[in-house]
Amino acid sequence: MGDYVWLDSGTGVPIGARVKESEKGKLQLVDDEGKVRLSEQAALRPMHPTSVEGVEDMIRLGDLTEAGLLRNLLVRHKEGSIYTYTGSILVAVNPYKVLPIYTAEQVHMYTDRRLGELPPHVFAIADSCFFNMRRSQKNQCCVISGESGAGKTESAKLMLQYLAAVSGQRSWIEQQILEANPILEAFGNAKTIRNDNSSRFGKYIDINFNTQGAIEGARIEQYLLEKSRVCRQAPEERNYHIFYYMLVGMTPQQKTKLSLGNASDYNYLTMGKCTTCEGRDDITEYTHFLSALKILMFSDSDSWEISRLLAAILHLGNVKFEGLCVCSGVQVNGKALEKSLTQRSFQTNRERVITSLNSEQAQDGRDAFVKAIYGRLFIWVVDKINSAVFKPLPEDSEEVHQCIGLLDIFGFENFVKNSFEQLCINFANEQLQQFFVRHVFKLEQEEYSREGVVWTHIEYNDNQRTLDVLASKPLNILALIDEESSFPKGTDRTMMQKVNKQHGKGDIYMAPKNDHEKQFGIRHFAGVVFYDSQGFLEKNRDALSADVIELVETSTNQLLKQAFKTDLAPGTKRSPTLIGQFRKSLEALMKALAACQPYFIRCIKPNDLKQPEFFDRDLCMRQLRYSGMMETIKIRKAGFPIRYSFQEFLERFRVLLNTATCDPKTGHWRRGRSKIFLKDFHDTMLELERMKKLNEKALVIQRVLRGLKYRSQFLRKKAAALMIQKHWRGHQGRKIYRIGLTRLQARVRSRQMQHKYQKKREAATVLQARVRGINARKEWRRQKAAVVLLQAYTRGALARRAVRKMKTDVRWSRRRLLLKPFRRAEELASLERQRRLNEALRRQREADAKAQDNPLSDHEMVDYMFQFLPPAGGDQEGQGPDGFKDLEQRRMVPETVDLDELPMEEQELSSDEEDDLDEYSFSKFASMSFQGAATATHVRHRLAQPLIHHEDEGDVQASLTVWWIILRFMGDLPEPKQRVNPLAPGGAGSRGANALSVALSNEMMAVDSTSLERPMTALEKLHIIVGYAIVRRDLRDEIYCQICKQLEGNNNKNSYYRGWILLSLCLGIFPPTEKFIKYLQSFIRSGPGGYGPYCVERLKRTASNGVRGEPPSWLELQATKTKKRMTVTLTLMDGRTISVPVDSASTSGEICQMLSQKVQLKDSFGFSVYVALYEKVWALGSGREHVMDAISQCEQEVRRKGGQEQHAPWRLYFRKEVFAPWHNCKDDAVSTELIYRQVIRGLKFGEYQCRKEDDYVELTTKHLYIQHGRAGAAEQVKAAVQDAISSSLLEAKPEDKWIQMVNTAHTQGLYKAGDENAMKTDVVEYARKNWPMFFSRFFEVVKVSGPALAKSRFIVAINWTGITFLDERERRLVELSYPEVTGVNTVRWEEPQGVVSTVRWEGPKSGRSPSVWDPKSSAQSVCLLTLRGDFTLSGAMTEDLAALVLVFLAGLRERSQYGVALKDASNDATLLSFKKGELLELLKDKEFSLERGWLKARNDRTGKSGAVPAEALLILPTLSKPTNQVMVPHLYLSYQNHLPTVMSKNAGPERLWVHSREPLRLPLLRRLANNADHSTKACLAFTYILPYMGDYPTKQSQSSLELTDQIFGAATQNEALRDEIYCQIMKQMTSNNNRFSLEQGWQLLWLCCGLFPPGPQLSKHAQRFLESRERQPLAADCLKRLQSSRRTDPRKLPPHQVEVEAIQQNSIQIFHKIHFPNDTEDVMEVATSTRVRDLVQSISEKLGLISADGFSVFVKTPDTVLSLNEADYFFDSLRQITDWSKNAKLGGPVSVSYMVFFMRKLWYNVIPGRDLEADLIFHYPQELPKYMRGYHVVTKEEMVHIGALLFRIKTGGDSKQLAVLPKLLKEILPADQIKAFSENEWKKTISAAYNKQAEMTSEEAMLEFLKAVYRWQTFGAAFFDVKQTSDRTFPDIVRIAISKTGVAIIHPKTKEVLATHAFNRIASWCSGSTYFHMTLGSLVQGSKFLCETSLGYKMDDLIGSYVNMYLREQKAGQRQQRFNM
Repeated sequence: MGDYVWLDSGTGVPIGARVKESEKGKLQLVDDEGKVRLSEQAALRPMHPTSVEGVEDMIRLGDLTEAGLLRNLLVRHKEGSIYTYTGSILVAVNPYKVLPIYTAEQVHMYTDRRLGELPPHVFAIADSCFFNMRRSQKNQCCVISGESGAGKTESAKLMLQYLAAVSGQRSWIEQQILEANPILEAFGNAKTIRNDNSSRFGKYIDINFNTQGAIEGARIEQYLLEKSRVCRQAPEERNYHIFYYMLVGMTPQQKTKLSLGNASDYNYLTMGKCTTCEGRDDITEYTHFLSALKILMFSDSDSWEISRLLAAILHLGNVKFEGLCVCSGVQVNGKALEKSLTQRSFQTNRERVITSLNSEQAQDGRDAFVKAIYGRLFIWVVDKINSAVFKPLPEDSEEVHQCIGLLDIFGFENFVKNSFEQLCINFANEQLQQFFVRHVFKLEQEEYSREGVVWTHIEYNDNQRTLDVLASKPLNILALIDEESSFPKGTDRTMMQKVNKQHGKGDIYMAPKNDHEKQFGIRHFAGVVFYDSQGFLEKNRDALSADVIELVETSTNQLLKQAFKTDLAPGTKRSPTLIGQFRKSLEALMKALAACQPYFIRCIKPNDLKQPEFFDRDLCMRQLRYSGMMETIKIRKAGFPIRYSFQEFLERFRVLLNTATCDPKTGHWRRGRSKIFLKDFHDTMLELERMKKLNEKALVIQRVLRGLKYRSQFLRKKAAALMIQKHWRGHQGRKIYRIGLTRLQARVRSRQMQHKYQKKREAATVLQARVRGINARKEWRRQKAAVVLLQAYTRGALARRAVRKMKTDVRWSRRRLLLKPFRRAEELASLERQRRLNEALRRQREADAKAQDNPLSDHEMVDYMFQFLPPAGGDQEGQGPDGFKDLEQRRMVPETVDLDELPMEEQELSSDEEDDLDEYSFSKFASMSFQGAATATHVRHRLAQPLIHHEDEGDVQASLTVWWIILRFMGDLPEPKQRVNPLAPGGAGSRGANALSVALSNEMMAVDSTSLERPMTALEKLHIIVGYAIVRRDLRDEIYCQICKQLEGNNNKNSYYRGWILLSLCLGIFPPTEKFIKYLQSFIRSGPGGYGPYCVERLKRTASNGVRGEPPSWLELQATKTKKRMTVTLTLMDGRTISVPVDSASTSGEICQMLSQKVQLKDSFGFSVYVALYEKVWALGSGREHVMDAISQCEQEVRRKGGQEQHAPWRLYFRKEVFAPWHNCKDDAVSTELIYRQVIRGLKFGEYQCRKEDDYVELTTKHLYIQHGRAGAAEQVKAAVQDAISSSLLEAKPEDKWIQMVNTAHTQGLYKAGDENAMKTDVVEYARKNWPMFFSRFFEVVKVSGPALAKSRFIVAINWTGITFLDERERRLVELSYPEVTGVNTVRWEEPQGVVSTVRWEGPKSGRSPSVWDPKSSAQSVCLLTLRGDFTLSGAMTEDLAALVLVFLAGLRERSQYGVALKDASNDATLLSFKKGELLELLKDKEFSLERGWLKARNDRTGKSGAVPAEALLILPTLSKPTNQVMVPHLYLSYQNHLPTVMSKNAGPERLWVHSREPLRLPLLRRLANNADHSTKACLAFTYILPYMGDYPTKQSQSSLELTDQIFGAATQNEALRDEIYCQIMKQMTSNNNRFSLEQGWQLLWLCCGLFPPGPQLSKHAQRFLESRERQPLAADCLKRLQSSRRTDPRKLPPHQVEVEAIQQNSIQIFHKIHFPNDTEDVMEVATSTRVRDLVQSISEKLGLISADGFSVFVKTPDTVLSLNEADYFFDSLRQITDWSKNAKLGGPVSVSYMVFFMRKLWYNVIPGRDLEADLIFHYPQELPKYMRGYHVVTKEEMVHIGALLFRIKTGGDSKQLAVLPKLLKEILPADQIKAFSENEWKKTISAAYNKQAEMTSEEAMLEFLKAVYRWQTFGAAFFDVKQTSDRTFPDIVRIAISKTGVAIIHPKTKEVLATHAFNRIASWCSGSTYFHMTLGSLVQGSKFLCETSLGYKMDDLIGSYVNMYLREQKAGQRQQRFNM
């Protein structure tokens, strides 16, 4: 009971039945059809369990029979499971009802799932197609077959919709592809007996995908439209849908225009006597049809023209021709139409013959015309659709579209009467069946044999013989029909005769029984079909008469002409037959299918009645049989449909490899010779396991990388913490040591000592007690014995003394009487001496006590210390130098320079540095640096060793000597008692000897203390201390430390002030080293009364200008005494004197700068400060020479001659020393005036001498004109002669003679008014050109090496003409012009300590400055590189010599216009052609810059001009064209020898890795050379790298952004080019000597590292390239960006303009301005790798928002506002939007302005008050405009409440503003509600509400506003006003509200919600340029909503964001579940 068995049904196929009960040996059964049957048990066969419940894959059936297959489909059909697998083949049974299995949830469920993982579904096949296309990179196709009405079209649509959904882009192109179906169905589908929506044409949709899997386009091919249906239909069938759509869907006005009525009015629509179709709403379908036309870019005129032609077809179909209507439809002449339909014309050899047609012929002609119109209209519609949805790739594109093809073609047909169309349809099905058989059976079994897989051959039904008869064999049936159609006299009868004759004997073709019958039969794979041959040839010819073609040609209907375009083309041959066209299309289709991996869907029609839940077993069995399903199941069950080559299998499933051995016998899989054969479930299992393993490996990688990351971070933090701990502990330890440890040590030591003392005391007490007892007893006994003895002797002695005394008294009494007078005098003298001694001692004690109690003040101490100075009085007494006596006579009150204008170079300390000085205490330095036990405090004894360690023994001895002198200077040690002759040289009272020379003497160096052991004055001590510091640099810190030590803790005030005076004097002479300077700065800040700031200032100045070379002068000592600055007076050559404030550190350069500013001298080059003393004059220059050194020398010289320093007659002058080669008198009139005065004075005093007498006269005449103009009075002429003629010349020739010559010349001179300046210029130019040696700077040098010269010690004179070597007699040894000098090198070397070279100072000769030894300079040497050899010169001032030469060379090269070519030019047409050694003249051009490495020049030989690379040109340092003597071949060779690096660049082709200026002809990487496209793009990128780096000139002005686009654009799209770009950039940065080019190269590399990483092979080399250049500013950041790009996805677009501008400004930080809704803004740092989500998170954190969820970044351009995708890179998104806006405007600006906003996008989980910052910054300003525009439904009470709140916000809570409330109504009420009540009513109610709100702040009012709005359903919604055409019940204009609840459609006027759609009901949506489209409900019968709006992209983005938000958690859960499988 209850068992299932198989029961014989009587039809040959057993039927399933269930045993109900058993009676008398018979069983009562209930079969699958519900019938009760009786049967014997012997006749039954048990049913396998798999057949009872049914299986999803029929391969798993236990009863593998036809009955098992049939029952499995039946069982699943009853359960509503219409899909069943047969391996990978899907069997679909048409349910004839809508099932809920096509929703969006189903789409998501089947996405990215393997076949067999979920129940069978058409979505699973579609997903497998998509998955295999992405995996194998091979095109896929799906062949959908079945009978008419089996559901092929719906299956194709479902697959198409699934692919559009799984593409995930929701792009407009996807919607266009989907919307092509309604159009094609309208034109190509019709109601038939078997199907209400039967496809009467075949179509193949080829869907194109890009590499990311997104749909990019599609192409539709149509096959064999059934045109005959337009003219006639079978009973109960309709014409094409479009006619019925149009007639019921058009408005009455449109129908009137086309003269249309109802469907029953037209013959073409009533032949089948069926004008309606149950279940189809023609009105709705017509609306969808019109919407689809709009989506597919059909214009309104196109739609109207289509309707016009369709109307014309209907009118033509009526028997009674309504000429007006027809003619208006096809827009032809009525007569012509009538003639073409009723007559036929034929062209004979002689004439055109016209014949009339009978009624039947005319009707056939009309029908042919109608079919032609409709057929060509259908083709035009398909072409129009293809033009909209097909986007062909560019010809030069490398990208290849991946495709999935869907074939939906007519099913096998067998009607009562079958015609030509059925033959073609069934022939196509035969081809598809053969494709199926070949793929499933033939190819599979052949491959098993080829691979050696053991296989049992399976027999199958092969229809190849049918195809041979129909189309393959020679003289096949279709060929015979085609052949007979080509004969004009061929008829259907003749055709049948040929076919019968050829194929009548076979079993495939069934000939008619006799010649009169027209039917013949064909044995198809689905059964025998009989065809009626009548009309075969006519239909095959498918030709139109020439009259109809001529008629169409006369039509004005453009659409009609476009449809007949091929027929109307001139020279058109006879159109091919229908069979020819069809076979050609079918062959192309089969080739396309053969190139793809196919999937098959077999559609089964369950019954012919189109009834749901009704299963016709016979019909289904027949379909299963002819489809070969039984054989398919067998071969699928036994076969292996999944095949991998060994390599492919290993690469894909390597992750699953656990062992090295495998055994095919262990599983149902096979190993062939080259492939692995698997079953479907094997592949599914492997894919699932692979995914699981990959997930596990990914987790492992993530775990390891995260561990590495966090370990690295931990180690860095640990190292940092250890470092901090180490330093902190050290700091704390030192602090504890300094503060507590000493105290602790003292206490411990005190306790230890106390304990020891107590122990010792106790022991000592006991010992003392015992010892004292013993000693006491011994002492008593000794004393007793001694007393006894003493008494005895005493008594004897007393007795004898008494006797002697008695005798003595007698003698003295006699002498006293004789000596009494003399004794008295001696006693008195002794008493006097004692009294005087006591008085002296008393006075000394009183003086010492007074000195201790009342020490000297600082002023008294200063006066005391400087008592050696003579009293101040007189200033520079005595005569000035001989050559400047005229200026002495004109000396007057000098001008002064304001102290505020001083250009003193000072090293100012910042406030942070001032604070840091607290850490640099002197005691700290002493503890770290002092030797031995030396401390930082004051002592009074001599040191055993220096305070600081010195390597040199001389420094050690000198340190001890200086310490001794400092102690004596400060009074801490007394002066030696040795006396010296006060008048002797060097004595205490003499200053005649140079104190510095004393300090520098060899005896002093040897520390001969005997010379110092004498009393010395304070000045002598000072000179000795300073002298040591000047000579011995390493002694300076020692001296300062010694002074500071004696000041630290010094309680003797006199000594203390002496030390500060000494310190202040030293600070003006020499600075400390960098090691000690901060400690010294910290120490002197605490100086006494006025000394602190004074010393700080002196230290800053001395540290800035360097050490002095002489001891302080008298002038400095006076200034130090008063702590004020000194003032010196300088005399200008025009007689003016200017007083300049100076200090000890003032340099000649500072004085020159001050004077230049004072006299407004612009061209100050070459002016110097001159010092004059007696007859000696020398230049100090305008550099770093100390002025006070020169004054000190002068004072010493005066003192040596016996004078006094304060009266030294030194003078300072400001004169021109040297001319620049480019000197121009017109640049500065002041300079010209001063030089002119200098020249006239020089002539007067004989300093300058002319060669000719006429020159004197000419210069004097010009001087006369300058001074007195044209007037030439005798007195004026005489004065001029006296001013310009020297006394020696006046002695040689009488003065009158000179006056006469000058007067004559002045009278003859032709002068113009205002020529004074020109005359001065002439005088100056004369002096410059004729006296270059007098205007030279001289340097005394010694030649170390170089070409042989007569002298090795000589003077180098440098002037504007060149460099001259002079001997002591001023004879010229060598003369060098500047073009002959190729380079200058300076070499510094230190002299040994203690060895000092001195140069004897002598007065200048001929105004030449002497070479004075500078003791502060190290020994130097300079190497002059010249064409005559390299001169190495040594001297004290060689550094200044080199600097001056370099200045002249650089200035000449900068101004030079001549250069010499260093190499031959390339053959590049854009460059100047020249040869090596040719002279090139430089031209000025703004496009070319030397910094960029390019110059514009003219070839002196050819006269042509062009661009020249700077490395190929050596600019000559000359202002004039080089002479032939210079331009000789050996000159160029010499240049080349000196510039080897320049000439070696790009010397050979093997140096491809170094910098080059030549474009590439081939890419650097070999792997790109074989690809023409890659090679071209790589070379093109390099041509843009060159101009960006300045390595190649460009005529076109291109911005940096345009260049970077060209450089990186191709590489961002093509991974193969990325390594090439890296190599090209690194190549240009290798051996690149152009600084500008190198900087630009670093910019490119910085950009490149942020865009994409190099490949694995190049990665380590790129990293090494950066690491080896770590000193470059951008190298570290490039390396950081490179490492970051390896961890992230590459960028998709080239750099944004912001990135390019940032790096061009050398900024590695990119900041972007972000705007907020409340009109505020902020600047955020955005990196190259910053994604939008990262930026959102950063902004949220900076603003302090609770959560970043729902916020987004928006970009506003002049055209649109777009939200950025959170997963994209910020700059990629920004670039994409700005480029889109730029391209949208043709001819628009190059740069598009934009603003970046940060706003809330998604309003979910928003509760006012939860996040106050978000409420105030975002929620309020975003919601307020919606309220003001009247989008919400709001009551009056709510408006009053909100109005009061807004009023409070507007006025800031000022109740006084209530009076003006009516004026603010527009700002506080919705726009559509202002007039709902009067102003007074609004004022009254709002004022009352305002008063009720108490003292509410503006922020609280904003929050209250949000709380009020939050209660509405439309809170947070985005509103869009659109025009809809989808629902006629809605108004044309509706308002769309998108919020967290879904999409609401609102009436814009009443604000009534017309419809609401939750997001889970929206199956799909997309937007176009002016449209927005939604599909609501399921994918099968969902409603569509289309609206016109320019904001569709916003709606699309907003809905997508909400849907993604809701699906995120669900999707994450599904993925986790799948990974866990």
